[in-house]
Amino acid sequence: MAHAQAFPERTIHLVSPSPPGGGTDAVARLLAAKLGEQAKWQVIVDTKPGAGNNIGLEFGAKSPPDGYTAVVGETSNLAVNQFLYKKLTFDPVKDLTPVALVGTGVSVLVVNADSPFNSLASLLAGAKTRQLAYASSGNGTVGHLVAEQLRVTTGASLLHVPYKGGGPAMTDMLGGQVDFYISSLVSALPLIKDRKLRALAVTSGTRDASLPDVPTFIESGFKGFEYYTLYGVVVPARTPENIVQTMNREINRVLNAPDVRANLATRGIYVRTGTPEAFVAFLNSERTKWAGVVRASGATAE
Repeated sequence: MAHAQAFPERTIHLVSPSPPGGGTDAVARLLAAKLGEQAKWQVIVDTKPGAGNNIGLEFGAKSPPDGYTAVVGETSNLAVNQFLYKKLTFDPVKDLTPVALVGTGVSVLVVNADSPFNSLASLLAGAKTRQLAYASSGNGTVGHLVAEQLRVTTGASLLHVPYKGGGPAMTDMLGGQVDFYISSLVSALPLIKDRKLRALAVTSGTRDASLPDVPTFIESGFKGFEYYTLYGVVVPARTPENIVQTMNREINRVLNAPDVRANLATRGIYVRTGTPEAFVAFLNSERTKWAGVVRASGATAE
């Protein structure tokens, strides 16, 4: 009599849809290594960047639903791009099954250390007298959309200057070519500590432990202004439920290890484990929120 084979029987390909060096790629490599150590699974990372992180996610959506291809998605391609891009060749809701939420990352609004602005209020007052240019690491990123929400909410005169990644954006921020940048906390923190950047506000609901003196946007007068970059693992739709549950269990075991939590915290990513169903609920709430932000900002991408 035929019986179900144990999963996995062969190598799992974990797709990273963003270039090496960023948070998504770091999460993918850490998960692959730790699943190898702990569960004795063979997991290799396939890097497939491009098109606002859509290429890697599309590859996952169109792969066989057998558990041997998974993708580390994040806010832009799981919760934003479906509202930002006019034509996507896949549906992130219908074509993918959420497996496990990994964690959420905080962003911080920074200015150059030589900037005349020393608070969010003074920055916005400055934007009433002249147009301020802000950097982003690309269209549809959390930094871009939070800044646009700020523009819509306050009526401030802000000019978006998108870059191809956080590195070039930060270089021009440090060089004084732009007035401010809403950066991932992990990228900005060393430069804040070295007093090359000044932090004015964080996007989390409460102050971040690494920057206890920096207020939140909410404290600064912006009710409901709470935004995170989420990271999570998804697989093709119709992947068998038992495989989804097995992957969820092993990923959660990895994430609950103190060394993994510490590693991710140094990158500004705070672990959030749970069931696949909890991840679905979180994604739904994030999609509702970002749909409103995109609609209000009028932002689009091709």
